[in-house]
Parts: sequence; C-alpha cells; structure tokens
Amino acid sequence: MTALIIDILLWGSLIGVSIIAWRQDKTVLATALRKGGMDFIDIVPRIALGVIGSGFIAAIIPSEVIVGGLGPDTGWLGIATAVVAGAATPGGPVIGFSIGAVALKSGGGMPQVVAYIVAWALFAFQRLILWEIPFMPTRFVWFRAMVSLPFPFLAAAIVMVIGKP
Repeated sequence: MTALIIDILLWGSLIGVSIIAWRQDKTVLATALRKGGMDFIDIVPRIALGVIGSGFIAAIIPSEVIVGGLGPDTGWLGIATAVVAGAATPGGPVIGFSIGAVALKSGGGMPQVVAYIVAWALFAFQRLILWEIPFMPTRFVWFRAMVSLPFPFLAAAIVMVIGKP
C-alpha cells in the first residue's frame, strides 16, 4: 500500500511539473523530456550492473564471513567493522545499497547493515578524496567526517532499541 502511495505521488509530481513546463513554453517541456530521457538511459545500465554485481558479490563472499563479521551476534565490534567497511566501499548508491542487501540476505545483522549503509553514505573515502576535497577546504571535509562519525553508531543503537525497521 505504501509503495502505491509513493508511486502515485511520484507520477503525480511528474505530471504536475510537466503541465507547468508545458504552460510556460512547449520547448521547455521538450527539452526537459529529452534530458530526462537521456538521464534515464544513462542510469539504467548502472542499476543493472549494480544488481548483477551484488549477485556476484553474494556468490563469492561466503555467508560465514558476513555472519562472522557483521552477524547479529557480533554486537558493537560488528558495528565498528561495518562502519570501517562502509567507509572503505567505493562506488555509488547502487553498489552500497546492493552490498547492504547482500549482507542482510547472507545473515548480517540489521544494526550492522544499517551502520554500514550510514557510514558509506556519510564518509566513503573515495568520495571524500575525489569529490569533496577538490571542491571544499580539506579541513572542513575532515571536520565534517569527524563530526559525522557517531551517526552510524547512533543509527545502529536506534535499530537495536526499536528492533527491525
């Protein structure tokens, strides 16, 4: 039911914005449709590659390794391991979330996987080095990373308190 509501909101937003663009200028709508279509064509292979790649990752990483390092019984050590793994994982959301899904399916604990995803989202090393440092002062980037450090642990603690989300 929730997915249906989200779909309706997304498609409704698209239709609403399209009507606004069409009323302003038909060339604006045509340009937006062309650029949106090209973005869609660019991202579909990435999503497919990420899904296929996560399948390969699931096939080559034994579930014993995942359960041993990120399993539900690993506690705070597993969460710390997940934070380091999240920070070290290169790639975009397709890769990060796919690896998280693989870890869950292979027996990883929910708090550990949440910590992994939050750590990846906040301070993946490759993103810090390749994208943030060239565009922002280096001191600010490292300060932001240090200030963000407690958040994966906090997210894992919240998951532990409330149970499975």
